[in-house]
Order: sequence, then structure tokens, then C-alpha cells
Amino acid sequence: MELLSRQDPQLREVVLFAVRCRALTLLLQALFNLLIPDHTADAFSPPRLSEPSRWDLLLELLLGGLSRWDAEHFLFIAQRGYLYEHNCAFFPLYPLSLRAVAEGALWPLQGLLRLRSRLLLSAVLLNALFSILAAAALYRLGCVVLRCRGVAFLAALLFALSPANVFLAAAYSESMFALLAFSAMWQLEQGQSWLGALLFSLASGVRANGLINAGFCLYSHGKRFARRLQVGSGSARKLQPVWKQLLSEASSALLMCAGVFLPFALFQSYAYVRFCAAGTGPEPAVPEPLLQLALDKGYHLVAMDGAKPPWCSQRLPLVYSYIQDTYWNVGFLRYFELRQIPNFLLALPVTLLGSWAACTYLVANPRHCLTLGLERRKSEEEGKARAGFCCPAVFVYVVHATVLLAFGFFCIHVQVLTRFLGSSSPILYWFCAHLLHEHEPLLRSSRIDTQTTAPRSEKSLLGRSGSCGKGTSENPVVRLLMNWRLMTPLSKFILGFFLSYWLLGLILHCNFLPWT
Repeated sequence: MELLSRQDPQLREVVLFAVRCRALTLLLQALFNLLIPDHTADAFSPPRLSEPSRWDLLLELLLGGLSRWDAEHFLFIAQRGYLYEHNCAFFPLYPLSLRAVAEGALWPLQGLLRLRSRLLLSAVLLNALFSILAAAALYRLGCVVLRCRGVAFLAALLFALSPANVFLAAAYSESMFALLAFSAMWQLEQGQSWLGALLFSLASGVRANGLINAGFCLYSHGKRFARRLQVGSGSARKLQPVWKQLLSEASSALLMCAGVFLPFALFQSYAYVRFCAAGTGPEPAVPEPLLQLALDKGYHLVAMDGAKPPWCSQRLPLVYSYIQDTYWNVGFLRYFELRQIPNFLLALPVTLLGSWAACTYLVANPRHCLTLGLERRKSEEEGKARAGFCCPAVFVYVVHATVLLAFGFFCIHVQVLTRFLGSSSPILYWFCAHLLHEHEPLLRSSRIDTQTTAPRSEKSLLGRSGSCGKGTSENPVVRLLMNWRLMTPLSKFILGFFLSYWLLGLILHCNFLPWT
């Protein structure tokens, strides 16, 4: 930690603040879970097949609030595999990680805790680590893309207070996905295309929306090719014809995209073999309570009565699409019902912020957006490109966030938009940090030039950010919270949104009450 402090005191503060926020989250969820009775929800809740020990009961008392709703699916898959058809809506890399830690690092505890308890403990420990590292990755990504350390620093601190906080702490895959996605984006910005593609590939093994990240690989190579064409008739162009450059970039982009799609294809193939080609091998006996649960709830089991599910006979047998359509009624405009108005209100803050971010960027960079960011600007050639949220490099991230926002608003359960965007895109945090940085007087007095404080290794990346940077490691979020009454209404709205969703999420989600 001392070495980290010498290298970058702001990164050290990001990590420490993320650790404190995670510890406070765990404390509050235990408190709320103890004080508030659990709601009887119509959710997946498989029976426990073994008697819990007193240590199991203690762990459930302290951390049970993090095993609600979809967390039950992840823990069940980690323990028993994909037994029920609708379990296949949840991708395998996160449950595999839980099982590996439970059977590896936590193996000495098997005499005290049953497997499910060790899986829950694994989820809490891993997600704490993933969310802290994701905050650090977001900070590094912001420094490179925004070329403005002040906004990057503030955005990473806001991530530690994310409105999707409960899902970053609970046994959900959001923390792991955020770490992989932000790290992949950072590596891509650093020029490490293949490493970035590998991390994107792992991310698509965690969540289905990881497939959209293939667009970053396509755009990166397309932009590189377009910029080379604009260089002029230099010696490099003479040595390598245009068609060879195009072939090289296209083949690399296609290979990377194939790698991003590979985990999805493999998982769909696995599900087909498991549920549609049943009987090809011996199946382990299913305990009677789990069979009874399938009968009571209408869950489809592997080789249940020899009947194959309907999706097996489709031209393109994708279990994921079938589950989303049949079990969760996910589809275009299907959620547009009067009774869903409360859920649209829950998604209103993140929808407004996401739309505002896209409009702000479009108004600030109309030509850049019309040319898809492929045109080389004179200011970029001279190293004088604008820094901050409206800089040219942010374009692809705005497009990515806007696509996620539109898809989430029109095609899926709209209340999940907050965690959908909060774990997939840096735009929510960059834009909120931009608004605070530009419009909050309390933050202006402590700004100093980035160039005087940036580590040497990063000065070339940050460029001329002028007064955009914030060289001190003082925590601006804490400073604002300590002066709440003096803040502008805009700052109160942003921090109020982050804090209220953080606390409400813990209160409601941890007690089986509906949340985002």
C-alpha cells in the first residue's frame, strides 16, 4: 500500500474508499437483515437438503441478506450445476469461480460449514475483491480516456457508492463483470488489443450483455484503419498497400469478435447437449425434494419423463432466448403496462442521466459524432484535444451506453437498468463526475494542474489537461457529503440518487422485497 501511495495517491484513496464502502455495505446489510423480517417472495428458493450447523446458522444470520433473489440461482448452480432449465439464464464463469474458492481456499472450513455456506462466503469475499479492483480499473481507464485525473478520480469514488451497490456486494455476477469489462476497456486503450479481447471474452462468459463489447474491438480496428488512410502518402503507406492494411485489421477484428462470442456459443451448446440430447450418458440421481420443487413450480429438469423442451426443435436452439421469453417475458415493449409504472419510476434517474450524457456529448461534438469519430482532428494531431467528458475518445463509450440504455428501456425489465448500466459502462460515473466537477463550487477551490502531479508514466497519456485535473488525494465525495447544505441542487440530486439507491437497495433486496 505504501508503494501504491508513492506511485499514485489518488489510486490509493480510490482503493481505500472502496474498501470502506464495502465494509459498511456488509455491516448495514447484516443490520437490516436482522431488524427487518423477510418478505415471502415468489422467487427461486430451493430446499436445503442437509441440517445446518450452528456455524451455518451464524453465517446465514450475518450474510444471508446477500443470497436473495437471483443470488439463489448462482449459489444453486455452483452447488448442483444446471439442474433446472431456467438456471441456464445465468452464465457459468461466476458460479465456477464460487465453487473453485469454496473447494479451494475455503476447503479447511468444510468441517464447520456445509458447501452452500462456503459458497455464500466465497461470493461475499470475491465480490468485495472484484468491486474494489473494478473501482481501480475504472480510475485507470478514466485517466487514459478522459485525460483528466480530477474527473477520473471522482468517477471511481462514485463507483464505490454505486446505486447498484447491493448487486455488487450480493452473490450476483455484476462485480466480476464490471472488473473484466473495465479492465478490458483499459487494456484496449493502452494498445493491448489481444489482452483486451481476452478479458472481453471472459466477460461474455459472465453475463450475456458482454456480447455487445465486441463492438469495442470492431471500432478500435475500424478507427485505426480510418486514421491510417488520413495520414497521407507516407513511406508506411507505400510499404504496405491499403488492401493489406484492410485485410490485417479486418481479420484481427473478426478473430477478436469470435473470441468474445465463443463463451456464449459454448454455453448454448452445453445446454443443448444437456437438455436436448438427454439419455446419451448416465445422469446422477436428483434428490426427491428437488424433484418435488420441479413438479410444484413447473421447472423443467434434465431428462424429465424423456420430454424435450420446445426450444430444442427450433431452427436456432438457443436456451437463453427461450428462457428470457418464456420465464421472464422479456421482449420488445412487453414491459409497457400500467402496472409497471413504479418500475419505470425506479429506472427514471439512470434513464435521465444516460440520456442527458448522450445529448451533452452530441451537442458538444456534432461533427465528431456524424463522422463516427473516425475523422482525425487537427487538435488531436497537435496534442491539444479537449480533455474531460466531452473529449473525442469518449465517443465509443457514449454509443455503448446509449445502446445499453435503449435496449434496457424497451426490451427488458426496466427496473434492472440501474445495475445493467452501473456494472457495464463507465459513462454513468464519468458523466456524474463531469457534472460535479463543472458545476459544484465546493470542488473548484482545490483544483490544480494535473501536469504538476501526474506520475511520469502517465503524463504522456494525460496530455494537456490544464485545470481539468485534481492533483490532491483528498476525497471530494467525502468533502461534499460533509458540506451537504452548501451543495448545489444538481450535486444533491446526483449524490442523493447514489446514496438513496445504495441504502434502499440494502434494505429492500436483503429482505426479499422487490428492488432493481
